[in-house]
Amino acid sequence: MRVLLARVSRAYGTNPLHLLVLLACFALAGYVVTRLVDEPLFLRILIWFAGAVIAHDLVLFPLYAVADRSLRAGLRALLPHPRTASVPSPLNYLRVPMLGSGLLFLIFFPGILRQGRQTYQNATGQDQEPYLGRWLLLVAAMFAISAVSYALRLRQTRAGTRRRPRTGTRRP
Repeated sequence: MRVLLARVSRAYGTNPLHLLVLLACFALAGYVVTRLVDEPLFLRILIWFAGAVIAHDLVLFPLYAVADRSLRAGLRALLPHPRTASVPSPLNYLRVPMLGSGLLFLIFFPGILRQGRQTYQNATGQDQEPYLGRWLLLVAAMFAISAVSYALRLRQTRAGTRRRPRTGTRRP
């Protein structure tokens, strides 16, 4: 059995469990399609899905790829010293809150930008006023939590390097 798994891993390029999960996802997607085919709005759903794929691949992916490269270049300019394994990179501590704030903006941008003010007022009886402030508070909280996490990680890493004795030196 192990020989077979090793052969599949070599041929597929990764763990066979990945292939199994991928096939299960395709089976689930196929099941959903069979349930939606008789839906009268199936064509609209398909158009929205195709539009989302095209919008992501042709518009959003290049935008956040450029943003990520800009972030990396900015960090290299700010931190020009050579990286060592003992100093954690701040890159992911910036990526995560940026991604969170971007996704929240994407979801709530009509409220944040106050589009459709009268329609929203008529439908809910509420004003769109708090959306921008709450979004800014959430963004600030995400960046603050990320900054505290990075500071704790940096402190933990520095404390760990101080405690380790040097190798190759003997004490008399």
